[in-house]
Amino acid sequence: MKFSKLAGTVCFLLMMSTFVFAAEDEEAIYINVEQAEVASFIDDMVTQHEFSRDELEKTLAAAEIRQSILDAISKPAEKTLNWAAYRRIFITPERIRAGAAFWRENREILTEIAASSGVPEEIIVGIIGVETYFGRITGNYRVLDALSTLAFQYPPRATFFSKELKQYLLLVREEGMEATDATGSYAGAMGRPQFMPSSYRAYAIDSTGDGKRDIWNNWADVAGSIANYFNAHGWTTGEEVVSLASLGNAWSGDAPMPANTLRPDATVSTLSRMGVMFATDLPGEAKSQLLTYDGKDGIEHWVGFHNFFVITRYNRNVMYALAVHQLGQEIAIELNNHAN
Repeated sequence: MKFSKLAGTVCFLLMMSTFVFAAEDEEAIYINVEQAEVASFIDDMVTQHEFSRDELEKTLAAAEIRQSILDAISKPAEKTLNWAAYRRIFITPERIRAGAAFWRENREILTEIAASSGVPEEIIVGIIGVETYFGRITGNYRVLDALSTLAFQYPPRATFFSKELKQYLLLVREEGMEATDATGSYAGAMGRPQFMPSSYRAYAIDSTGDGKRDIWNNWADVAGSIANYFNAHGWTTGEEVVSLASLGNAWSGDAPMPANTLRPDATVSTLSRMGVMFATDLPGEAKSQLLTYDGKDGIEHWVGFHNFFVITRYNRNVMYALAVHQLGQEIAIELNNHAN
């Protein structure tokens, strides 16, 4: 799934869905189909994708402009929290126990999909745990409202959300859905894996052979679609994700400051020569990045590798990727402890 110009693929994930819910007391204000941007969008859908003008106008006229959506998108968690606070949201004893229970309940599905895709169970479980708390929090905004509000009332991201609205309307037509039925996050991310419409169309799969790609109710389709997304973006089976790091005696200059920035422009060898100390079995030419976080006990350094960068294709955010990885690892430990 990913949302934001940093991602370009899937789905924006539901980072603040624990706190942000559609306000029930908002006065209903509907999209004006005569607004220039809306009229132009309709023209394009009619000429390029053969939509019925009358039906599309009727659909968009039913879309509500939600101020709570505009408020939520201006304060995403990764832009307002440091790593310590961000981690406390997603990696908690309660969520770890819930993840272990989810894994046990769906062990057969997860084992089969991990074996066939090469994407480990803990990564799939970590994504679902961060995105929707194992299906508990999938968002209660109508996707049509979210995408229409952001496409036509949020100029900073209008281009992106106009494209996603187009993808959503195409998806609705392809899947035989009602445009007003699907619900999701304030950014229009849908279902248990929080796929944006473009990601749903590109990466969602039917894992059960029933002819449907059901990411709302079918855990096999959810897990299979996540694994398919990771494979499409280059997941390498068996490779490391991150390594805890420190700055050795060879490091010169000021220590790097915490930054939620993705720049995989180094290699294992170049970081080692700079004085970064970390353990890995990857070759010297393997792409990597020194990551610095403001953690609970002070500054933390990590080195991210190729598979870390693949996780960021789901949400192009270094705190998100580390949270997914660590949550999955903690759940695997809990599951093993319970088994023993």
